[in-house]
Amino acid sequence: MYIIKLNAIDSTNTYLKALASAKLPKDFTVVVAEQQTEGRGQMGTLWQTEIGKNLTVSVFKKLSGFKVANQFYISMVVSLAIINALKTLQIPQLRIKWPNDILSADKKICGILIENVIKNNEFQGSIIGFGLNVNQKYFDDLPQASSMSTLTGVLYNKDEVLSKILKQLQFYFKLLESKKYEVLKTEYESLLFRKDKPSTFRTSDNAVFSGIIQGVHKNGKLKVWTEDEIIKSFDLKEITLLY
Repeated sequence: MYIIKLNAIDSTNTYLKALASAKLPKDFTVVVAEQQTEGRGQMGTLWQTEIGKNLTVSVFKKLSGFKVANQFYISMVVSLAIINALKTLQIPQLRIKWPNDILSADKKICGILIENVIKNNEFQGSIIGFGLNVNQKYFDDLPQASSMSTLTGVLYNKDEVLSKILKQLQFYFKLLESKKYEVLKTEYESLLFRKDKPSTFRTSDNAVFSGIIQGVHKNGKLKVWTEDEIIKSFDLKEITLLY
């Protein structure tokens, strides 16, 4: 494992992408920044973070020969690794809000952005970015956001938290490389936020409907039992789960 620590950077994912475009980094190359000026979330959203209070990290994982069709399992691996690391720190009521936001007590404490490196139509690896709210106390205009410290009252050592996450990432990627797909999918689905509960969704054209999350397909699409008693599948761009 090779760790690069930076004071300030536009985005740790962008930094690793630049490295990968020239030459693939070593497996489990880790970039950690105290400040990210242009941190990104899913679908181009900005990730807001207070300087020095949180973990903003990207990890390069070599995955030569991995099938592009199975890429959602990478998202499952990362979500499960972070959740299991946080469990060892007694963070309460951990859940995964589809596809890969990490919630504690229904508040978002971690966002994940995965960008795959594909050259000549072949999978080379993944750049796994995550922003974890560790010791930040205030979140302006973000009522659904929280942090580990806010939830528990404990001030955390960020290096210790990162070490636990990296250890879990290694464990879960071994499961993936051993093709334990059903094991990963079953554990992921067991932690889905609002699974088997009536929930409200908004479509991309702003229509609102009710349904019950049943699970996910291996391609990452969400399975929702809808009001007309049909199980429908939705992509990330098609619906948003409302709190």
